[in-house]
Amino acid sequence: FRIQHRGDVELALRPEFTPTLARMVAAKAASLPQPIKWFATPLHFRAERPQRGRLREHEQWNVDFVGWPAGSDHERTTLALADAEVIGCMIGLFEELGLTSEMIRLRISHRSVVTELLRTLRIPEETMPAAFALLDRREKISRDDFVKQAGEIGLSGEQQEHFTHFSGLKIRGEQPWEGLAGLLPVEEEKLAELHALRQALKKTGLLKWCDFDFGIVRGLAYYTGVVFEAHEVKGRERAVAGGGRYDNLIELFGGPSLPACGFGMGDVVLSLVLQERGLLPAGANLLPEPDVFLVSAGSDDAEDRLITLLAELRRAGIHARRSYRSTRNVGKLLKEAASSRARFALIIEAEGQVTLKNMATGEQQKLADEKVAEALSGHT
Repeated sequence: FRIQHRGDVELALRPEFTPTLARMVAAKAASLPQPIKWFATPLHFRAERPQRGRLREHEQWNVDFVGWPAGSDHERTTLALADAEVIGCMIGLFEELGLTSEMIRLRISHRSVVTELLRTLRIPEETMPAAFALLDRREKISRDDFVKQAGEIGLSGEQQEHFTHFSGLKIRGEQPWEGLAGLLPVEEEKLAELHALRQALKKTGLLKWCDFDFGIVRGLAYYTGVVFEAHEVKGRERAVAGGGRYDNLIELFGGPSLPACGFGMGDVVLSLVLQERGLLPAGANLLPEPDVFLVSAGSDDAEDRLITLLAELRRAGIHARRSYRSTRNVGKLLKEAASSRARFALIIEAEGQVTLKNMATGEQQKLADEKVAEALSGHT
């Protein structure tokens, strides 16, 4: 979205975050300790027709690893460890949300390796950008349209056949490396960065999530090396997340030459995948679990003490809630405590006594009002 502001100043609503991050680092690199590990969850906007998995406005989780500590090297093994750490951050969220490697596959490629593959097909350098753009569209169009468009960018019949073949070239990450290297008509040295990343992913226990897929190129031209996308295995949705290495971007904006890797994950496709898998929380499950839910046993004295205890518990850093229903039926109020997923219910009775109930085990204990915060603090 572009906006004409007063004084003919052109403004835009942010379509992505990586260039913004690169500008920030370029301006402040000398004063920032390295490596720089940043994340952000800003709003992003697209001036296009909304469709499934792609809306005009969405939130996106961005994670980036930039630079190195003073005195460290930029050898491919070190780069690979940074790439693996970024990928591990993504996979960690998937695991936290209940997704597994049988539901999500991380598809990894390398822009330089794909370039070498195109060169083996004798595709001219001036045709490379169009070939990359077509690869990026391959899963959005039919195979026949893919072949047709390959011809439209100037590929011969034989080139189209080989181009279509390697665009679908994929191997599971856990398969022997020799199997992958043997499939590619590329010198082993050209595969060294991918090999180093595979080793790093294996050491960190992430390889079971990964496939090597040389149809993945990412559509943005600033990517320089490893690129990756996370896809739901049923293939119904767009990429859940995507990213890669962009080692030249900070320098392009006037900063020092710094290696950088990161990814973005939007909320729209992720929500669709979680919904499809029955993992999207709803209702009270969207809220944090309270430590304790306060229930009045019914007397006016108990109601007054509830108000006092609620304030005292919150001041003690305990997540406490209460019901605002008019009923004094303790059974119904305990059901409300259970639906809030509180770990404890505090039933406030007469004569300065309360009952603290563990909602998971049903265990109960009698306490004086002044002992409640102390008892709960041992469980928070």
